[in-house]
Amino acid sequence: MDRAAPIGIVGTGYVGLVSAVCFAHLGHHVVCMDIDAAKIARLQAGDVPIYEPGLDKLIDDNVSRLTFTTSYDELLAECRILFIAVDTPPSPSGDADLSRVQHATREIAARGGRRLLVMKSTVPVGTGEKVVADLEALGASGITYASNPEFLREGAAIQDFLEPDRIVIGTSAKEDGDTVEALYRGIDTDVVRTSVPTAEMVKYASNAFLATKISFINEIANVCEQVGADVRTVAHGMGLDHRIGPHFLQAGIGYGGSCFPKDVQALKQLAGNSGYHFQLLNAVIEVNALQKRRVLGKLASRLGKLRGKTVALLGLTFKPHTDDLREAASIVLAGRLIHEGATVRAYDPMLDAGDHPLFPGVVITDEPLRALEGADAAVLVTEWPEFVRLDWVAAAAVMRRPLLIDGRNFIDPAVAAAAGLEYEGIGLGDLGPASAGA
Repeated sequence: MDRAAPIGIVGTGYVGLVSAVCFAHLGHHVVCMDIDAAKIARLQAGDVPIYEPGLDKLIDDNVSRLTFTTSYDELLAECRILFIAVDTPPSPSGDADLSRVQHATREIAARGGRRLLVMKSTVPVGTGEKVVADLEALGASGITYASNPEFLREGAAIQDFLEPDRIVIGTSAKEDGDTVEALYRGIDTDVVRTSVPTAEMVKYASNAFLATKISFINEIANVCEQVGADVRTVAHGMGLDHRIGPHFLQAGIGYGGSCFPKDVQALKQLAGNSGYHFQLLNAVIEVNALQKRRVLGKLASRLGKLRGKTVALLGLTFKPHTDDLREAASIVLAGRLIHEGATVRAYDPMLDAGDHPLFPGVVITDEPLRALEGADAAVLVTEWPEFVRLDWVAAAAVMRRPLLIDGRNFIDPAVAAAAGLEYEGIGLGDLGPASAGA
């Protein structure tokens, strides 16, 4: 593989941009194409449109190997290997919306030539077969296909690309798999070479299993509250078993983001379309939805009716170290609180103060104490590190009622009690609903 030959990447979202920059870091020249002219203009000006720790510096370090364009002609004039990294959001039916994938395929096919099309976007099993059929129908016989799913966590995407647990490559031709594998030369990890459908399923199965672990530990947390057990210790004891492991056993208010919700739903839909009723995934989805309602139940049990009460949400992004709000628990919580008649204020280090279209009726402040001032309760939604360092004594002093519902079990209950807070976490049955000083 000649590293002087550019790689093309269609789509400059989280996956596309991180992949492009990391490939450049490995020594490749990369042409990044996106139909969003405003996004490309920002990238050309050195302004990164997404927040990902370390991404700005990595772009600066490798800018000489990166080109940004809105032109398919410019992309295809230079690139034989093309990664598709466009969004595949859920459609109204619950299936993955492949319209962006199909648009990219048509544009590439229309320009002909001998190329290798590599799918980075998360697509349902069977998509590769459909894309190949579409290419043949469009007369693009010189274009071959590979599946190379991504496993990037927002907030740790660069590390996940450069130090992955595995690289999965699905092809029908060995030489195409060899070509894709060569692009990752310099990365030391297991490489799984398989068929296209199997590679597609590895991605969905991985995310569905991780979501299942989250819903499982949340169910355990709910039982812990009933029987007086502490889910943190339960999870620790479980995780020491190497067959289980400690990852994704943090009880809380459920999963969100751009991957788990849509991928679990898409796999469930895929199974249903194939004639199989995936009962376990139905439960995973239901538990995740109900977990947010339990937070509202905790507020109501302490405050009574929520109408007229003021609730502060600490953290709005779906996880820390990202600015992503897709499928964030905060959206559901804020909406339900507003519906119940509560006044809602919020703070997140990645969001500007003022109004936000995803949070109608919510006042977003520029610092946490302003969100907490006069509040009847606070809900910790996102485990941003700065909340551990927050002056909780000052926080309790400015609140009307110093009640903290810790939706991530992130704050030490002893610290909360010492600050004068009423504290309630998720699944901390040993603590019970004891208030500070009890």
